[in-house]
Amino acid sequence: MTLTTQTTTDTQTTTDAAQITAEGSAGPTGRDAWLRFRPADPALDAEYVHRWLTDPGAHHWQMGHLSLEQVRDYLEGIAADDAQDAWLGEESLDAVPGEEPGPADPTRRPLVYVETYDPARIVLADVHHVEPGDRGMHLLTAPAPADRTRRRHGLTSAVMRAVVAHCRALGAHRIVVEPDVENHAVRRKNREVGFEELRAVELPDKRAMLSVLGPRTRPEPNVELDETLRPDSEAPHLRPEHMVQAQRHLVAKALAEFSHEKLITPVPDESRAQAASHQSAIPDGDTGGIRAWRLEIPGASVHRFRARRLRLDHWVIEEESILRHDPVEGHQLPLDAQELVVELQDRLGIPDALLGTYLEEVSSTLSSAAYKHQRGGPSAAQLARGRRDLDAAADFQQTEAAMTEGHPCFVATNGRIGFSLDDLRAYAPESGGRFRYLWLAARRAHARLELSAGRSEAQHWEDELGTEALSRLHARLDALGLDPTEYALLPVHPWQFQHRIAVSFAPDIARRDLVVLGEGPGAWQPQQSIRTAFDVEHPGRSYIKTALSIQNMGFLRGLSPAYMRATPAINDWVATEVRTDARLAALGFDVLREHASIGYTGDAYHRASSSSDQQKMLAALWRESPFARLGEQRGQPMGQDDRAGSGERLMTMAALLHRDARGASVAAALIGGSGLEAHRWLAEYLRAYLLPIIHCLEVHELAFMPHGENIILRLRDARVTGVFMKDIGEEAAVIGPRDLDAEISRMRHVIDDDEAAQLIFTDVFGGVLRHLAGILHTDGVLDESTFWATVGAVVAEQEEAGEAEDVRRRRRLDLRVRRYAQSCLNRLQLRNTRQMVDLSDASGSLIYSGELENPIGR
Repeated sequence: MTLTTQTTTDTQTTTDAAQITAEGSAGPTGRDAWLRFRPADPALDAEYVHRWLTDPGAHHWQMGHLSLEQVRDYLEGIAADDAQDAWLGEESLDAVPGEEPGPADPTRRPLVYVETYDPARIVLADVHHVEPGDRGMHLLTAPAPADRTRRRHGLTSAVMRAVVAHCRALGAHRIVVEPDVENHAVRRKNREVGFEELRAVELPDKRAMLSVLGPRTRPEPNVELDETLRPDSEAPHLRPEHMVQAQRHLVAKALAEFSHEKLITPVPDESRAQAASHQSAIPDGDTGGIRAWRLEIPGASVHRFRARRLRLDHWVIEEESILRHDPVEGHQLPLDAQELVVELQDRLGIPDALLGTYLEEVSSTLSSAAYKHQRGGPSAAQLARGRRDLDAAADFQQTEAAMTEGHPCFVATNGRIGFSLDDLRAYAPESGGRFRYLWLAARRAHARLELSAGRSEAQHWEDELGTEALSRLHARLDALGLDPTEYALLPVHPWQFQHRIAVSFAPDIARRDLVVLGEGPGAWQPQQSIRTAFDVEHPGRSYIKTALSIQNMGFLRGLSPAYMRATPAINDWVATEVRTDARLAALGFDVLREHASIGYTGDAYHRASSSSDQQKMLAALWRESPFARLGEQRGQPMGQDDRAGSGERLMTMAALLHRDARGASVAAALIGGSGLEAHRWLAEYLRAYLLPIIHCLEVHELAFMPHGENIILRLRDARVTGVFMKDIGEEAAVIGPRDLDAEISRMRHVIDDDEAAQLIFTDVFGGVLRHLAGILHTDGVLDESTFWATVGAVVAEQEEAGEAEDVRRRRRLDLRVRRYAQSCLNRLQLRNTRQMVDLSDASGSLIYSGELENPIGR
């Protein structure tokens, strides 16, 4: 490609773009330098740009309503902004005899308007992980002639290639574009010249497809590419560069977590110790210095790596340091998580009959990680800062989709056996996609809608569907000659309908015990808990959680109608306990009630005497939106019009353990943005998260499952002000002999004080805080000694508050024991990857391996 840059004045630069040299030319008439770019002149060019913007073909620009004067003002604004530039591309009239010349040059005709911009400062500042040399680009071509005989085949493609050449000449390392997701014509042209579509992103005026043309990608000359013939077009995330990163990360996690659970025992590698020792930045006398380690698997491989070994036997491995060698020949082998599992099968204790299932879950986890690597995401700083240009709900959901880690303890976290490639793109939380629920009508003799106390069915449907949508669904029953009063409405995930309901419940549909009504309202975005979705069009409406019968992390993700029946009553009881507690209110702690549920039991599976997975295929629940709760607490609604930064933000707690593509952590970025010392930020977070969990155990004998996906943080100015706890119906438990109505008595799981304290040690210390401590320690934000000293100080606050509380404490948990039993989560999944825990006896299903020294012990 030949690029010639000419400086015509001190302030004006023009670029001639000749697309091909020896093998032909890129212009549609075969002439070099056929298209030249100059800075747009508001006085001279506003008329052209105005006429092009008001053409119907430019509707995606959303500027067709502007007057000529407004377009001139717009161009003047760009000229005054050092973050963006406007250009006019002029075609040589030698290439198109008979065309009218432009005002700036009588030998050339304006053909294309281009904007280039710094994506780190405008348009993509909150969504794109910018690299040095990134340049954004917008393009608008002159309208095609009304006379079809004058239209030139291949002109738009040639213009696209010329614009790319212009951006390269301006110094662009990568070119970034963000066309409307519905602008399929432009997206096709972008792909034609080599742009790679990464992901859909929310911008203030549109939902855009973020796409990047990398530094080594060059546009093809005059080639209409068939997408079906493009290499990797079906699965671009499965290219080697993405899978290599996924393999390295998962091998590091496997080595770390299997070592933590004492399934494997790496030993110091003296041959590399000296090389690693100079890299340690840990203060003298502290733990966690970098050391070289070796794991030898006889007859299979040797893994060498550098790592810090922190308190709670937490391993922080330097991923780039991992090397795998043949133990006999000594040559280097590629890192391979599946091979590592096969080589360690005996040590891991995986039954032969389940090895294939576990390997498939590992492969799916690798595929998901490669997909996340390929599509990129916002930086840790962007996530910590939040969206300044969008409503609070869009900001919340951007973070939800950006998470890459999954569960911090489990190795195989994204099994999703049953999902296809299209399903990954449509329904996985990392896709950030939207879908619509399919609605069924279930005959009331076989289905019952359960509601929270004081809530009517009419009120429920008004709040969750709206009058118009409800009437539309009822009209479909009327059209079939069916009485809507004889049916209850039931939302179904589209994947579940296609793969399970339409097949496994075919007789029920045929006899119209189930009636398919079609899609309902809303645009639903999958959450990290993959069965749950958030309505991005109506943020105040409830989440919907439905059965999704895929194998994932040791369970088939069904939903039991029997469990659903008591869910609203359980949530009412829990909400009353929490919301009438003054201390919990002062700590900013609240729950999101699952206030409605429905399940279908008219099938043959429920008439069988034995239980089966098929009995958990058709049920749903509605959970309060955190935006509805914030509104109630403020005494006013909070919805789409609330801007991020105007008050509190919401963020999944999983984000505190998230690192972006460059390894930067959200937790460190939040601390940096808060203006607080790290230990003070941590103490505020612990008061909002840890203290309420301890308080609920001690005062209410109420236990939750407080991992990162189940907690939503409330943030103000990057500081944690409170939390919402969710997933109550299936996972909350009463751990003492409290009086409970028969309807909710299944919540009772009586345990002693030591086991109650173990819930904190396992779920909070082991499941969350040891990982956060490792991140902050490694990043040099807060050393682990100060981290755990802060945890101890906050726990002491609870002990002191307990003495002053005007509430009888039913428990007094001793969280200062010197050592406690180590509960091992991966061992559960490795023992039985299809059902790792018996939900009827969760405590009895646990596996322990020795003890850990309590980092806040006496």
